[in-house]
Amino acid sequence: MNLRIAVALASAASLPLAILTSFAVMSFLRRRGIRICFSKCMVTEDLEVGQTIARVANRPEKKSTEQTPPPVKEDESITKLPRRFSWTEVEAATENFTSAVIGKGGFSTVYLARLDDSSQAAVKIHHSRVFRVELDVLLRVRNPLIVRLIGYCDEREEQGALVFEYTPNGSLHEKLHATDYSADALPWARRTSIAHQLAQAVDYLHEGCKLQIVHGDIKTANVLLDENINPKLCDFGCARMGFSAVVRPRAPIIVSPGYVDPHYIRTGVVSTKSDVYSFGVLLLELITGLAAFDSETEKLLAAVAGPFLREVTSVGVKEIIDPRLGGNYDAEEAMAMASLSALCLVDNPSLRPSMADIVRILREMVLSPSALGIH
Repeated sequence: MNLRIAVALASAASLPLAILTSFAVMSFLRRRGIRICFSKCMVTEDLEVGQTIARVANRPEKKSTEQTPPPVKEDESITKLPRRFSWTEVEAATENFTSAVIGKGGFSTVYLARLDDSSQAAVKIHHSRVFRVELDVLLRVRNPLIVRLIGYCDEREEQGALVFEYTPNGSLHEKLHATDYSADALPWARRTSIAHQLAQAVDYLHEGCKLQIVHGDIKTANVLLDENINPKLCDFGCARMGFSAVVRPRAPIIVSPGYVDPHYIRTGVVSTKSDVYSFGVLLLELITGLAAFDSETEKLLAAVAGPFLREVTSVGVKEIIDPRLGGNYDAEEAMAMASLSALCLVDNPSLRPSMADIVRILREMVLSPSALGIH
């Protein structure tokens, strides 16, 4: 079955389940003493969409006086601005594009490079107009949880180069879904820490930048891991900037199977809540160790986990938890993470939490002191 049709049908069929899930999750959080006040995500006027165009508005004013943790601020220690490279320098850094290929996409190739100061870097060669989109976003963001842009080359119209800091531990997708079962599993405390840090990164894009940014392609493959296994959000080719409510893109966004917001499939409208949905799927991957989309069975992880998310219990979590953890996980944290994932996956975008809400919830009910101390 066509994936687009399958997702749309599954979404329509799951509306009652989504409502039940929302109530079940809120009940779960209240039992643990966590106040539920999704001040921004419940402002329904932010999602007023006409039949053909979407309303674009300024950021909604906070109507709640509740104190919430501030979004991640730009790291003042990141003082070096990206510099412009010549194409000759790019060729030299990649040994004329014969160095190791460490990443590959539909319209780009990433090479391991060595710069003039002998430091390692990752050079992404774009072969499409997406280069300008990604460059424009990257020149506006400066945050330690987002992969750092060292420089770029825009000399050629048909090609562009982005030079990034090198992250030696690959992607979160590789860590979670390694085919080699003898490889060390990502510990539970590290998974919760990564979830919290990524939530901060996305919250920074939504609320910490001068122009609000919707990433548009949050997935484990777009989360790189540095030498300390701290996450770095990357790949901004699908990003949209400069709106705070919702917008219908001029061109369709290329979405990754398993992560796409059903609301976007139905309406063509992308918003910050689209990122929230994708983040919810990523949380499920951290819990289960399963991929967001199984190409062999053509099953979506969100659909497979749906029955367990209807009412989160310790027994249910035990059935879906990543077996590679060998039982070494905190059951209460896992239940809380699953409940939060269910909230993110609610079909109605206005009922999903904001990323600021998610950061607060993860900090208050998921992260143990040991996880918060990880550096």
